[in-house]
This record gives sequence, structure tokens and C-alpha cells, in this order.
Amino acid sequence: MKVALFVPCYIDQFYPQVGIATLQLLEKLGVQAHFPAQQTCCGQPLANSGCERDALPIYKHFVETFSDYDYVVAPSGSCVYHVRKHFDKLDQTADVQHVRSAAYDLIDFISTVLKVDALPGAFPHKVGLHLSCHGQRGLHQANESEMTPVRDGQLSRLLRSLDGIELTQLNRNDECCGFGGTFCVSEAGISARMGQDRVADHVRNGTQVLTGSDMSCLMHLEGIVRRAKLPIKVMHAAEILNGVVA
Repeated sequence: MKVALFVPCYIDQFYPQVGIATLQLLEKLGVQAHFPAQQTCCGQPLANSGCERDALPIYKHFVETFSDYDYVVAPSGSCVYHVRKHFDKLDQTADVQHVRSAAYDLIDFISTVLKVDALPGAFPHKVGLHLSCHGQRGLHQANESEMTPVRDGQLSRLLRSLDGIELTQLNRNDECCGFGGTFCVSEAGISARMGQDRVADHVRNGTQVLTGSDMSCLMHLEGIVRRAKLPIKVMHAAEILNGVVA
């Protein structure tokens, strides 16, 4: 299986440790992922700003970069969702269709392709799980509260397999954090208040480590945590899993 690692631009610039943890975790699970050096952004920021026509050359470059791989894995559900759903704006050549279907969020790849639902290791902390809108409602990686009261999903199952971990029971477990890409710029006040509400839920229920599989949401929440000087550590799920798997 020929696998490529796609590192979103904000991870590359602000959270390179998440990209490294993703690569190392894949290697520990027996996957030798390649990192095409010519990769750039998936084009989502332009599209979110209403400039999707300007993003088309970026879409084409993405397809050219990754078309020779069986799978394209990224530690970001939002970028993967964008590739799968928004690359329909391109002519649907065989390469375009292949890249769209080959794009996987890291946790989805581990669960669906590698068929791993439990990992060895211990993480003795109370962990609050943030479910990103793109990952949950777009890629269907977790149950949706408007559909069922059962709280379950790919990442929660992997985390529960770790010794000593306790998952926080949130009051509103799948509410949006308010980041929304360029929404946090165009509607900064609403975005910040939504993020504050999410963080307050974690504080109220005793979260020690806040995690998720989408670093863009976690970046937003971490900013709120830092400004309020709260005793919560924010980590991408790849960092947790890579740290416990030998």
C-alpha cells in the first residue's frame, strides 16, 4: 500500500509536532508514509472566503501531487472533507476521483483501512474529546446527538482502549467550537463566544487534557485556554496515541 502524508498548512506552520506525530504513529502501525515535498494547501481557506474559483489551481496541484498514491492521510478532518466534497468543482477525471476517494483523516484511516480499534498503552488522565463538525457530521466519524443519544465514534473507541484513561462526560458533547476557518475572522465575536462555551463545558466537567482529530478546532480552543490561563493541556489525538504506542 502506497500512502502519502498530507500536512495542512496551519499544522506545518504552527503545530509541526502534530505532523511528526502522525508520521511516527503510522510507522508504528506498519505504514511507511511518503511526504511529497511539493504539496501545498488544499485550498479550503479560499473556498471558505467565497473565492473558490481562485482555489481551482490549488485543487489541480493537489491532485497532481497525490494521484499516484493509494491513500492520502492527513491529521485534519476539515481538509479531508474539503478534498472529498469540494473537488467536485474540477473536471471529474480518473485522477480527481481517485484522490477524492483516497483522502482519509488519520483516525478514519486507522479505524477503517487498518481496521485498528484498540491500541496498547496507558494515558492516565481525564481527557475531553472535541468532535469537529467536518469529522463528525461530514465524514461521519462519530454519532450525532440529533440522531441518537449513544455517544460513540472512532476516536473515542481508540482512546477508551488505553489503560488509565477517563473520558470527560460533557453536557454538550458535539457542539461546534466556533472556529469555522475564516468564520473566526469575519465573525470574530460569535466565534470567540462559541469557543468559550465549549471550553467552559470542559472546565465544568474536569477535563485535564483536551483532544480531537482536527487541529484547526484545537488551535481555536487552545487560544481560549491560554488567554484564560486554564489548567488544561491541548493535544492532537496523534500526539496522545503516538506517545503511548511503542
